[in-house]
Amino acid sequence: MIRFATAPLIILVLFFFPIWSYAQSTGGPKLIWKVNRLDLGTILEEQGLQKGIFEFSNTQDSLFYITDVLSECGCTTVEYTRDSLELGESGKLIISFDPTSAAVFFSKLIVVKGNLSGIKDSLYLEGISVPYPSDIKRAYPVVQGDLGFRLKKVNMGDVFDNEPKIKYVEFFNMGDQLLDKGAFRSQTPPHIQISQVQQFVRPQERGLLMIRYDGKIRNDLGYFEDQVPVSWENIPGSEVKLDLIADLFEFFPPIQKSNLNDVPQLFIGQKEIDLREISSKTLARRSVTLTNKGRQTLEIRKIQGNCECLKIEVPKSSLAPGESMELSLTLDPIGRKGIDQRNIYIFSNDPLNPVQLIVMKSRIE
Repeated sequence: MIRFATAPLIILVLFFFPIWSYAQSTGGPKLIWKVNRLDLGTILEEQGLQKGIFEFSNTQDSLFYITDVLSECGCTTVEYTRDSLELGESGKLIISFDPTSAAVFFSKLIVVKGNLSGIKDSLYLEGISVPYPSDIKRAYPVVQGDLGFRLKKVNMGDVFDNEPKIKYVEFFNMGDQLLDKGAFRSQTPPHIQISQVQQFVRPQERGLLMIRYDGKIRNDLGYFEDQVPVSWENIPGSEVKLDLIADLFEFFPPIQKSNLNDVPQLFIGQKEIDLREISSKTLARRSVTLTNKGRQTLEIRKIQGNCECLKIEVPKSSLAPGESMELSLTLDPIGRKGIDQRNIYIFSNDPLNPVQLIVMKSRIE
C-alpha cells in the first residue's frame, strides 16, 4: 500500500500536459517527471483550496524514496509517496493551494530531495490568482446584459502559429439566473473556442470563460479583431458579444550561431520616412528598397498598414539572395489634419527579424 506524508509546499495544478519533462540533476536524470512546470491558469479567490498532482518515475536500479520537499511559501501543503520505489515504479505529490495567499501572477519553486545521490529536483507552479473585489461595480464597469466585465476588449496578446494561446476572462453574474456550463453556447469561427470553466455560476458570483485562440488555424499574420457572441440557451436574452483582439506571428525555432549567415535576411533601406508638411488634397508617394542580404530565398509573407489611407504596392513576393526591389507607398491624406503617423509592418521568413516596421510621418495642412 502507498502511504502519504504531509509537508508544507506550494501550489496546485488542475491538469497535465501530455509530454514528459526530465528533471535536472547531476549525472543525468534519476527521476522522470510527467511535468516539471505546472500552469494553474486563472484562479478566483472564492474557489477555495485547489488540488493538483506532480507525477514521477524512478529510473535508477536502486530503491528510491523522497526525503524532503521544500517550498518558498506556506500557501500550499503537499502529500507525497513515502514508500520506497523500485526501478520503473511511480510516485506522486498531491498539492493543495490556497488562492487567498497570492494576487495576480505567481511563480513558486518547489524542491524535491531524495535518498539517492544527486536528486534535488526543481519544480515550478505558476498561475494567476484573482482576489475578490471590494467594489463590484467599480471592478466590473463594462456591463452587457446581466454580465459585468473588467475591460471592453479581450486582448489575446501575441499568438504564434506553433501552439494555441489560452486566456481566461473573468466576469460577474449580476442577474438572478443560474449560469449552467451545459447551457453555454458560443458562435465562434474555427480558430476560436470558448467555454465556461465552472459548472455553475450563481447570481452575484464570479465566473471564468476560457478562450482558446489557434493561430495555425487562422493562418494569417498581423493584427486582428473578432466579435464572438456567447449565450446560455436556457436564458432568453442572455447573449453578449466578446470583442477579441490578437497579434498573429509566425513561430521560428532557435537558430545555431553557425547558421546565422545562411538564413534569409531582410534589409530595409529606409525605416523612417518624414514627409514633413503635406497638403490634405494631394497624394504623397514614396518608395523604399527591400534587399535580401541572406543566402536563402526571402519570402514576403504579408505587408500590413495601420490605415486604409495607405496603398502599398510590392512587385513580387520573394527575393533571391542579394536581390532587391522597390516597395511603393502612397498616402491619401484627404480628411486628415495635423501631425500624422502611419505604420507599415512587413512579415517575412527572416527568422531573426520576422516582423519589421516602416514609419511614415507627416504634418497635414
